Amino acid sequence: MSGRKAAPLPYDTDPLFADAVARAGIGAWSCDVACGTLSWTPGVYHLFGLSPAERLDRREIVALYDEESRLRMERLRAWAIATGQPFAMEAQIVRHDGERRWMRLTTDVVRKGGRVVRLHGIKQDITEDRHRLETLRRQAEHDALTGLANRSVFETRFLAAPAADPRLGPLAALILIDLDDFKQVNDRLGHMAGDACLRVAAERMTHMFPDAMLMARIGGDEFAILVRAGMAPASIRARAEALVAELCRPVPRGDAWVPLGASAGLAFIDDPLRCDPEVLFASADAALYAAKAAGRGSLVTRSASSMRADDPAGEFPGMPTLG
Repeated sequence: MSGRKAAPLPYDTDPLFADAVARAGIGAWSCDVACGTLSWTPGVYHLFGLSPAERLDRREIVALYDEESRLRMERLRAWAIATGQPFAMEAQIVRHDGERRWMRLTTDVVRKGGRVVRLHGIKQDITEDRHRLETLRRQAEHDALTGLANRSVFETRFLAAPAADPRLGPLAALILIDLDDFKQVNDRLGHMAGDACLRVAAERMTHMFPDAMLMARIGGDEFAILVRAGMAPASIRARAEALVAELCRPVPRGDAWVPLGASAGLAFIDDPLRCDPEVLFASADAALYAAKAAGRGSLVTRSASSMRADDPAGEFPGMPTLG
């Protein structure tokens, strides 16, 4: 890297201490506001994948931040210089070797003559912490068997959302799917065979609707697919019919084939930007009930406008529900 030679920091006076904090993923840094000269301890060099012998150029270092982190960091930096206030943030960088790392950046200011002349602080590698949190989040939000979102996520992100909530995004339809006679698979062939069928079913759904807004396992053998707006209703119906056909193909297991079947209810939204989740779910649920009553292995379509928000569930006896 081109630029000015890094100036020593007070933290450099104790090599043993500097090495210890570097191994812990922590480093100190300093930046002269007027000329942009950077000073780092070994921990920061290690975080960025650079050698302490390299010269530091602030422009090249800033370019290693991903775009979102870079814009936020530069905005907070300008604010700190203007106000003299410290700040902290988490940022992602992309090292020269292509590896992405996360760091926690803390910044304080040094004033001279009433003006901010230097920024300094700590950079701590939190990549492993972020990975652990992401793993925990995924475990909490996804079904362990199929990898799809779980019922809790479906309820939180969709079913419990207020009507016309803009966070839902433009929706086109909801598909509810129930695997036909799935209990018999478990009873006759065992739960391992049943689990294999559930995994294959999830794979077929993901393959058929890779662009779904949300796909979730909402019950033992029940699934939900939220379809984004932008696809013609006829195309959605054709794809849903193809999915039902796929789900009715047997699942290979060893030298045998495990029978699988499915029924589905498809409910369309009249206005993609004004969705009442409860009404849409009730409509798709009623369509699913009708499909199963029609002989299974079929798809029934309804419009959400055909349901009122205050329709009693008793109008559809035996209709499967959440809750």
